[in-house]
Amino acid sequence: MKIETISERNKRSQRMVSCGGQPKCDVARMSFPRIAYGTPRKLPRSRDLVGRVAVLDIAFASSAGGASFEKVTKPFIDGLGDRLAMWIDHHDHVLHAQFADDPRFVLRTKAQHGACPEMVTPERVARAGRVDTVCCHTDFDGLCSAAKWIRGGEEPYKGADDDARAIDTRMGTPSERAEWLDRALRARPKDEGLRGLMIRYLVEGATDKGAFDLFKKSAEKLEAKEGESRRLAGEYEVRGRVAIVSAKQRQRSYDKTTLLLLGQRIAPISLVHDETTVTIACRFDSGIDLLSMLDLDGGMPTRVSVAAKKLDFVLDRLGVPAAS
Repeated sequence: MKIETISERNKRSQRMVSCGGQPKCDVARMSFPRIAYGTPRKLPRSRDLVGRVAVLDIAFASSAGGASFEKVTKPFIDGLGDRLAMWIDHHDHVLHAQFADDPRFVLRTKAQHGACPEMVTPERVARAGRVDTVCCHTDFDGLCSAAKWIRGGEEPYKGADDDARAIDTRMGTPSERAEWLDRALRARPKDEGLRGLMIRYLVEGATDKGAFDLFKKSAEKLEAKEGESRRLAGEYEVRGRVAIVSAKQRQRSYDKTTLLLLGQRIAPISLVHDETTVTIACRFDSGIDLLSMLDLDGGMPTRVSVAAKKLDFVLDRLGVPAAS
């Protein structure tokens, strides 16, 4: 019996995604849509998406980092027009109210739903009708939402919704399986083949041991990044209620999520800045709303990224005392 390498599985997964996700003899009773990926700041071109489209776990763009609703989200929505079947998301934005009367938009806040998959219900999938393309976010939350959509609103495995919530909020303990999947995605954040394989794995009920072993192998690469994060965490400086560290002197790639979480062990708010970005985070249950503190119109209230040139502005808004 020939054992597929990671490269071979990734290539097969990429073929699956590019041709609508329907490999021969795979998930015979389910119709795979095409898969596209997006983030609030970078969406695919609407003209490149085939047929009717469902958008899952992608926030409306905020004014942070040079993006905006007017520059990014609105042109995408306008470009899809009547081809937009449904948009489901759980990130805050001041413009949600403008879409309250459009049944295609199911928009909630992070406080209402800690993760997106729990919002993908059989009723909403059925109401959307035929969907040719699913456009989802690139993290575990987004991929799990896409898989659940393809399964008609059914969880990929029992407890998947809870796992997505635990991972997206960094509260509670996800299952071992979900933790490996999340770590694999964080280790290889630009690997579309890995994402495609993971969606297929989830759609099929998360039972393919060979695929899971490949995810675990991929996740091992995160250990080196976490090691650099722990080294950088030793440089944190606590000023007021904010732990601040510069990642400009990093020795190799690091995992920003790990570094932010380590900062929250010593202060309510952690701040990591480098040559391009300032990222601020706090616990999901902290009661802190970073969006309002920084006058941002959308995103996650407990994790925000802005351009590096706004560091002084951020420090001022967070009430950080001057360095001694």
